[in-house]
Amino acid sequence: MGNDRSGTGAETVSGPGYALLLAAGPAGKQRLMDAAAALPQLAAVPPAALLGTPGGASVVQLVDPADPQTVLTHLRTAAAHPGPVLVHLAGQLTLDAKQRLPHLALARTTPRTARYTALPWHWLAAELGRRPPGSTVVVADLVADETAWPPLRAAGPSGLAAGLTLYGTVAPAPSKRGAPSKREMATPEYSRAFAGLLRGAAERPPLVLLHQRAALEAGLGSGPELLLDGAGPDEAYPAPDAAPGPDAAGWAGQTGPAGAAGSAGAAGPVAVTPPSMPPGPPESFLSADPRPAPPSPRPPQPTHAPLPPPPRRAPVADPLAATHAAIFEAANSGRHSEAASMAAAWEQEALRTTGPRSDEAIHWLEVRADLSRIAGDPARACELWLAVADARLGNGEPVGHPEVEGAVDRAHHQWQFVQDRARASALAPPLMELRSRVPGRRPGALEAVRRRAELLRAPARTR
Repeated sequence: MGNDRSGTGAETVSGPGYALLLAAGPAGKQRLMDAAAALPQLAAVPPAALLGTPGGASVVQLVDPADPQTVLTHLRTAAAHPGPVLVHLAGQLTLDAKQRLPHLALARTTPRTARYTALPWHWLAAELGRRPPGSTVVVADLVADETAWPPLRAAGPSGLAAGLTLYGTVAPAPSKRGAPSKREMATPEYSRAFAGLLRGAAERPPLVLLHQRAALEAGLGSGPELLLDGAGPDEAYPAPDAAPGPDAAGWAGQTGPAGAAGSAGAAGPVAVTPPSMPPGPPESFLSADPRPAPPSPRPPQPTHAPLPPPPRRAPVADPLAATHAAIFEAANSGRHSEAASMAAAWEQEALRTTGPRSDEAIHWLEVRADLSRIAGDPARACELWLAVADARLGNGEPVGHPEVEGAVDRAHHQWQFVQDRARASALAPPLMELRSRVPGRRPGALEAVRRRAELLRAPARTR
């Protein structure tokens, strides 16, 4: 199983397995699929049959989570498991409004807040993509909303499958015609068929065959839906390093020869040289619309030598994306100092040219905060997210703005992981001050900070 390119379903790692069954979707009228209906049938499958592991398996169900960090924690638990892993996803895909990247919608997701309340697809790909080849399978039964379906349809299955062994289906959302109370909601028919086949089999068939039979029983293949057949590219999940033109799909599965030296000039100057295949969000969801995209903060372009296009890929058209690609590839490869140095250089350039409260400078603060999280330094990540929140509030952004709330929530989340009592105690007062101004959407967040701060002030117990 898992990253099983042969499709035989034979694991290349042994031992008990681990299955994470996730059913998620927004509340109310935004929900497009009855995702939770997938779980009873899957839960009825014997764990050893679900994973194909004679030694048994652990099965964890996660229904309608509200916080992407909660899902990320479960994904990391799965990714750390030494035996075979299966992650089953039922729900809906959407794009965030700012970066236009694919996210799995969660309970609090709305079109306006997807960036902060939904699970970025590249988080899932990055966590599971680090596991040994042949150890992990993702099964997806998804619908794509009106923002996510057009680019996904244009690109095909490889837009989501890069770096993953991915089986399942993605369908367009049901029509919104008619009164809201009578609008059709998609049902997880693929998941039901998948589970039914496993319950009726003496032993689990090869995954490719299981997928084909499940799609047939669910009546899939003759409509507009995409079938994910486990044949994703054997490469890390790529970053959005080229905005496609009107006649180019620009999806993650595409590869091509490196451009000639003359094409590098079109890419624009970039201060760093990105490795060829960084783990990050897919370029697939960048708009192929020839009309100009909405303006977004972009770092100043240092006057260094232009960057040659990465090997086997189209010439880089977006210096911000290429820079992100290089930085996060370094971070995810364990080269944390290198990644931090690159981000700091861009931040200094932004500070010099646009000022400390500019969108560009705040953007690089956010990048540095995320790099600290990846490097396992929650105290530094907390400090930087506090700085982000302070800068945004200083710019007049309201306390209820999603980016302000998101920064404070991330600072609070990272602070909870700070084990050093002195550092945690030092961070408590500024966090409490910000929490009093930005309470967030979870009741009791400020009180939780106060309780932990009191515990930190108490003398440490000795044995």
